[in-house]
Amino acid sequence: MRLHFLVCFVLLAFCGCKSVNLFTIEDDKTFGANVAAQIESDTSGYIVLDSIKYTQVYQYIYSIRDELLNSGQVKYKQEFPWRIRVIQNDSMINAFCTPGGYIYVFTGILKFLDSGDQLAGVLGHEMGHADMRHSTRQMTQMFGVQLLLEVVAGKQEAIKEVSAVLIGLKFSRNHETEADNCSVQYLCPTLYNAAGGAGFFEKIQALGGIKPPEFLSTHPDPGNRIQAFNKKKEELSCKGNQTYKDEYQALLKLLP
Repeated sequence: MRLHFLVCFVLLAFCGCKSVNLFTIEDDKTFGANVAAQIESDTSGYIVLDSIKYTQVYQYIYSIRDELLNSGQVKYKQEFPWRIRVIQNDSMINAFCTPGGYIYVFTGILKFLDSGDQLAGVLGHEMGHADMRHSTRQMTQMFGVQLLLEVVAGKQEAIKEVSAVLIGLKFSRNHETEADNCSVQYLCPTLYNAAGGAGFFEKIQALGGIKPPEFLSTHPDPGNRIQAFNKKKEELSCKGNQTYKDEYQALLKLLP
């Protein structure tokens, strides 16, 4: 085992520092690439929309991603690929981002949302988890170091096990709050409504408070998160107010 891991184990043992990440940036990238390959090879479980057939769909989503990356707020803008794939499954109101920045969006959440700023808010939240390197921290606590090292090493059984968990990974309260804040920070320099992520929770409340999907369901509750999004936008003095609803409705017509 590398000296890096031994040092971190000592730190964890003596100071209880749960924020210590045992993995390097290169580990995150390899981890994400291995998980992405597993997801996209499992055609019986995941149908990924073809990037050529659905060129306009991907162009639209990538344009939002580029706005976020060019905000100057994404720490690992250059290090991670920030590649996007859309998974066809209307029953999954979900999105997630692997370590290293491989982003997955289900058609279910695309059809649930109403506007471009809402999608930008969700993408910003997921990118925030990767940028803050929450996944490797959370899964280290869940699985231990050895299994995740096997994922980095490319061992298929480990990759399959971790891939299944990653899609519905529950983050801590602090990690969810940090990702929400990242969403606002990434959007703040743009023309988008920086609190676009709040729109998801507003829809949840409007529908009678149905349980949010796992990727946004940890706590605090939807009402508090709406307030937190708006408060962060106000704290940062974000000026953007565009929702791009018409453009988003045009996107929805392109989906299968």
